[in-house]
Amino acid sequence: MKKLSEIINDVTAVEQFNFLDCDVKEIVFDSRKAGEGTVFVAMRGPKVDGHQFISQVMDNGCKCIVCEDVPSEYSEETTVIKVEDSSYALGQMASAFYDNPSEQLKLVGVTGTNGKTTTATLLYHLVMNMGCKAGLFSTVANYIGSAKVDATHTTPDAVTLNKTMSEMVDAGCEYCFMEVSSHALVQKRVAGLNFAGALFTNITHDHLDYHLTFKAYIEAKKSFFDHLNKEAFALTNADDKNGAVMLQNTRAEKYNYSLRGMGDFKGRIVESMFEGMQLEIDSQEIWTRFVGDFNAQNLLTVYGAACLLGFEKEEVQVALSQLKPVDGRFETIRSNSGKTAIVDYAHTPDALKNVIETINQVRQPKQQLITVVGAGGDRDPMKRPEMAKEAVGGSSKVILTSDNPRSEDPEEIISQMMEGVSFKERIKVLSIVNRREAIRTACMVAQSGDIILIAGKGHETYQEIKGHRNHFDDREIVNEIFNEE
Repeated sequence: MKKLSEIINDVTAVEQFNFLDCDVKEIVFDSRKAGEGTVFVAMRGPKVDGHQFISQVMDNGCKCIVCEDVPSEYSEETTVIKVEDSSYALGQMASAFYDNPSEQLKLVGVTGTNGKTTTATLLYHLVMNMGCKAGLFSTVANYIGSAKVDATHTTPDAVTLNKTMSEMVDAGCEYCFMEVSSHALVQKRVAGLNFAGALFTNITHDHLDYHLTFKAYIEAKKSFFDHLNKEAFALTNADDKNGAVMLQNTRAEKYNYSLRGMGDFKGRIVESMFEGMQLEIDSQEIWTRFVGDFNAQNLLTVYGAACLLGFEKEEVQVALSQLKPVDGRFETIRSNSGKTAIVDYAHTPDALKNVIETINQVRQPKQQLITVVGAGGDRDPMKRPEMAKEAVGGSSKVILTSDNPRSEDPEEIISQMMEGVSFKERIKVLSIVNRREAIRTACMVAQSGDIILIAGKGHETYQEIKGHRNHFDDREIVNEIFNEE
């Protein structure tokens, strides 16, 4: 519990009314959780405006309101603090309430379209393997040291972030690695956090249903670097043209990495196969269990970040060779009959292109690549034709299927995907709405030596249809089918 004055110390108030320095047991932005002893922060969300619930939370006993618009009526016992940006204020208040945990950790954020989960997760494992305690916020799972915590969002809300980081500090963690999504940046979920470093992987077509324009999407990512302090480091991908854009207005120390040209951290693929690749990093060759250019870039990002955090280069290179791929990221399953299935989270056109190119660099001419792919419902519809176009362009056969259709008709999603397939190429495309049957068909069509790529869901263990999440795991289904052979 803290005094209100302690919590709002860093918040710039436009106006204050009836200020009473009360005891605060919780900060909430969900009106259903507001009551006696809480501070309610009224935020404008993409669908709901918290300001419309202010009278309700006051009726429930909440005596302190932080808002952008002052309510027309409130009692003399109610403290009202008007701010310019409630979302930003929430981040500052949450940090103060939990004793600024990000200042007690070396916090590193990873942003970009593809590679965030892999990069953040590998950094977490690398640091843990090197004898230091760390925390992780990722799409797949959160960790406090070695204790796993379920993840609900790529980047949680500001209160959850600070509460969990406070638990990391209490558990003795020295480091924390966090995926930072574009949604989180726009919604100010990381406001008030002190980042020791920020990493940029790449940026491609995604989330335009939310950001509306590619320019707005880039600006959302760039804002992360714009707000770093001068003691932090900023590490970006020199092979992506937007890597330099991220650094334009940052006060942080600037670094980059590259597989193709000059960089502060330089890498090169020496040899690649499905079991892994020989990678040269800063003139030292190491064997890794990862495959493909995109994974080489992820490993180079991890290497650069670890070095910038103060770890010795030679120790990091050894630790890199011991890392294992992240669940659902180029995860390989082999059948007794010689077929290879690859389950990958690739759910953007660029990610799918990268995975297909990686497979094609390794597979032999006689080996077919059969790709099973869909597109999520209630998400950016503009990428659907592009997904199909990338799949068809690099595969021997393609099966378009359902992903997480959510509230949409999966057949309509597949129809939109088919718009990206030329009439000439449709001969090698099948449409099977039922994802289980689509995977089964791909496995049945495949011959010994062929590769089956099952893209889009990766680590996910559910399929979301009409508001319900049903258990569904691509990896389980592949193993069942292979065991039947």
